[in-house]
Amino acid sequence: MIRLLLVGLFAYTAYRVTRRIIDEVSGTVAPADERRTLRRQSAAMGVEPKR
Repeated sequence: MIRLLLVGLFAYTAYRVTRRIIDEVSGTVAPADERRTLRRQSAAMGVEPKR
C-alpha cells in the first residue's frame, strides 16, 4: 500500500515538474512561420489549407 502511494506521488511530482518546464520553455521559443505551421497542421489532418 505504501509502495503504491510512493509511486503515485513520484508520478505526480514528475508530471508537475514536466509541465512547469514545458510552460517555461514555450514562452521563450520564437513563433514559427505561420504558413509552415498551417501546412503542417493541415497535412496532419489530411486536408488542404484554406488560405
